[in-house]
Amino acid sequence: MGHLFRKSYHPPGTAPGTLPEHRTTQAAARVHVVRYRGPEVADHADCDLEQCLPLEEQGILWCHLQGQPNPAQLARLREIFSLHPLAVEDVGNHGQRPKADLFDDSAFAILNQPRWEDGSIVLDQVSLFLGRNFVVTVHSGPHDPFPPIRHRLRATNRHFTNLGAPYLAYTVIDMVVDQAFPVMEELGTQIAELEDRVLDKAERSTYEQIHGLRRELLVLRRQFWPTRDMLGKLMRDGAERFGDETLPYMRDVHDHTIQIMDLLESYREMTASMVDVFMSAVNHRLNEVMKVLTVIATIFIPLTFLVGVYGMNFAHPDSPWAMPELYAYYGYPVLWLVMLTIAGAMMHAFRRRGWF
Repeated sequence: MGHLFRKSYHPPGTAPGTLPEHRTTQAAARVHVVRYRGPEVADHADCDLEQCLPLEEQGILWCHLQGQPNPAQLARLREIFSLHPLAVEDVGNHGQRPKADLFDDSAFAILNQPRWEDGSIVLDQVSLFLGRNFVVTVHSGPHDPFPPIRHRLRATNRHFTNLGAPYLAYTVIDMVVDQAFPVMEELGTQIAELEDRVLDKAERSTYEQIHGLRRELLVLRRQFWPTRDMLGKLMRDGAERFGDETLPYMRDVHDHTIQIMDLLESYREMTASMVDVFMSAVNHRLNEVMKVLTVIATIFIPLTFLVGVYGMNFAHPDSPWAMPELYAYYGYPVLWLVMLTIAGAMMHAFRRRGWF
């Protein structure tokens, strides 16, 4: 979980726009280029960034980089598309907060796509550049999430063609945001199972899972609060870049983030209430144990008194104050009978009062 809260930084004093240092073990990101104009779609997978040239061709260009680009790719990306150096620097640094920056000839947005991996939530950073006739996306995860968009583009690209690059940018943002719904569904299933376990039997492992869920929800909340603000900024300040035709679609994505936030708040309240229920169950269980122990101790109090009295052994044949029971022929079994009678009577009285 700790890696979700870490962010990469340059050393203090580094010049703005400095690209991250190259790591010898870092492989180059895979490049996927799609050009389309009307019904014509050219799809090139596992190609080079030079495939994006020339930019002056008519139509829309979508350049997607899958994986973390190395500094050479970032530098070439900046040269080809004339991207702002501060935005390119953010692409190279992981752990960025979702945000949107507007420049003179482009818009830049960062989102984080949640997904499940080995039973925990992993965030993949998605960077997006929107230009006049191009869209550049960088996905830091191991798997490309955008084949459905390419399929839609090849199948029927009327909106992609008529609304241009802004509609393609909207489609990418919409898909990244909607990836949270399967994650939220899985979280809801886990919360329902934990509720049943808490009510059935409160165990330490159950509490640890509740605490883990609360951390997962905190991670998602830290991502979707700024995502909602980022979309609001794009709709408010970037209206000229997206156009009046695309803004209704952007408002729909904004509504999705609000739905996700509502689910997050509901789940957070449910997990908080589960902690209270868990503590109540633990206290109830402790009270039941203490009640049983108290009943047992109470039953043995008079028995201990009798054993203590008859264990003093003050026996003298000539003393009128001696214990005559010590010389009784049936004294020992009579004492046991009295003790068992007292214990049975007390247990019957406790049961009638509902103490156990």
